[in-house]
Amino acid sequence: MNNFVNEASKAEIEEANTRSRIALPDGAAVTRIGQGTWNIGEDASRREEEVEALRLGVELGMNLIDTAEMYGEGRSETVVGEAMQGIRDKVFLVSKVYPHNAGLKRIAKSCEDSLKRLRTDRLDLYLLHWRGSVPLEETVEGMERLVEQGKISRWGVSNFDTDDMEELFRLARGTDCATNQVLYHLGSRGIECGLLPWQRERQMPIMAYSPLAQAGSLRKGLVENETVREIAAAHGASPLQILLAWCIREGDVIAIPKASSREHVLQNAAAALISLSAEELQLLDKAFPAPERKMPLDMI
Repeated sequence: MNNFVNEASKAEIEEANTRSRIALPDGAAVTRIGQGTWNIGEDASRREEEVEALRLGVELGMNLIDTAEMYGEGRSETVVGEAMQGIRDKVFLVSKVYPHNAGLKRIAKSCEDSLKRLRTDRLDLYLLHWRGSVPLEETVEGMERLVEQGKISRWGVSNFDTDDMEELFRLARGTDCATNQVLYHLGSRGIECGLLPWQRERQMPIMAYSPLAQAGSLRKGLVENETVREIAAAHGASPLQILLAWCIREGDVIAIPKASSREHVLQNAAAALISLSAEELQLLDKAFPAPERKMPLDMI
């Protein structure tokens, strides 16, 4: 564990995460750093460790937990359900529906199946995982019915680009969308041209998955970058903590890094204590420039 975490008490970390909240369009406040669960539940021998890690994250103020029916075909939701026992009211729970289950004939059952695996009676946020063949209007109607039934508190989308969001907002209840979850990290800044400004204009926060570039070979390029490492050393932090601090720097992006061990959870949570200076942000911009034109939406 690095010096930054050693010097910061758990109480300080919790206070930093609890204090720095982001408001969804309906006023609900969530922490800037949440907990992703992609690949959690895949290895039965690690189940206890994963449950403990999620519970520690909640203790440290990272109360948003994001999962999906797709993750391990429900196994991730099962682990999350176990982790939430006794602390459900402290958790802002997010799950996602497969596109092929997002029509009126299937969405209610998918939601109910997720609720059973999660051992709860409601989701705080339910997302369409990505856009499929089901008409958006039908998915919106299904989501609104789930809200009326008390199964979900609000809904949103994932992997939607600007044109998708514009189409969604033209629908009668499309503006009820609470957030859009997309890939975003220092090495993948395409949303800064188009999508991110569009959502900022409408005061709808982005939810960033893979904020530490967990997938693919890019992560190595980021954490081994000289600028990133120098800034990390100046803060007594790890390169990954700098990447996470960069992702939440503007105060309107919710980052959901995956962490399946207690040490990784502590590292992620402590990133809320890091404030990058204007000079440091300029150096990172130079090392990993923002795009100058609209880019295709990155997805994994």
